[in-house]
Amino acid sequence: MTEPAYGEDTAALIDSVLDRGVSRAVVFMRHSARTFDPAIHDLANQLTPEGRDLARGLGGALRPGLHLRGYASPPQRCVDTAELLLEGYRETNGAQGTTGRIRVLEALGPFYALDQVRMWMGMREAGGLQAYVQQWSDGEIGPDILLEADASARIIGRVLAGRLDAAPVDGPSLDICVSHDISVHMVRDQLLRQGVDRGDVRFLDALVLYRENGELWLRSHLDEAVAVTALLA
Repeated sequence: MTEPAYGEDTAALIDSVLDRGVSRAVVFMRHSARTFDPAIHDLANQLTPEGRDLARGLGGALRPGLHLRGYASPPQRCVDTAELLLEGYRETNGAQGTTGRIRVLEALGPFYALDQVRMWMGMREAGGLQAYVQQWSDGEIGPDILLEADASARIIGRVLAGRLDAAPVDGPSLDICVSHDISVHMVRDQLLRQGVDRGDVRFLDALVLYRENGELWLRSHLDEAVAVTALLA
């Protein structure tokens, strides 16, 4: 079975949430396709030309009539993903939608990495990202290297919930928060209990946070939404 193109699962996930009548949601996503140059610091790797097109295409795939705001982890590939997504939305929808500015949020970056060098080394020794996230979830990584996974996930969740309460606009809106695969993996594992065995976090994969019936709900494209109000209190 052929995998969906990057961003297709996210576009479908957003549509499914908006179809419920939700008027405000926050999208927590991995950046678009990027380079993997081992000669530079990993966070300095940029989007590829394909990655730029994919981000713009995802923006164009979102339904008209929304107001989009963008937030990003500090690395340029995350900022560019947010900017291109909003640009694609404007190009496709014209006057049938509006966009705000992009803001950088440190909480969308790897704030939990207290020793990035040892984190990257540990990831290689574990055999890759997914195995390393599992070790993190199991409490096997020293607190001098990474903050606890549960605490890190709750911090991100509260930051996303804060976006739901930020200066509302007229009509339905989406806040696009661009981060990294390790962050999305960790939040998916800790808050949704969808372990690393559920598969990788691909480029532009996302989680969506929204309010319904007095509860905060978090959902991925892998399963039904989970109420996370108590977890983020």
